[in-house]
Amino acid sequence: MDDAKPDATEPAPEPKVLTPEAQRALSEAAERRREIEKLAKELAKEHAGPSGPEPTRYGDWERKGIVSDF
Repeated sequence: MDDAKPDATEPAPEPKVLTPEAQRALSEAAERRREIEKLAKELAKEHAGPSGPEPTRYGDWERKGIVSDF
């Protein structure tokens, strides 16, 4: 039987070398994610709001089993 396991004697593929532009883009994206996470922690929690996904983002609002689209 032919197993699909890689041969242990084969060398591992070399890691992909990123251009300086790609490295800069990745670092800028990581910085933006850190800023967004920091701001999200600072925002006040909503009390008695809708459960589930944000209705203004997904377009549905549900109250007492009745769903309205807006």
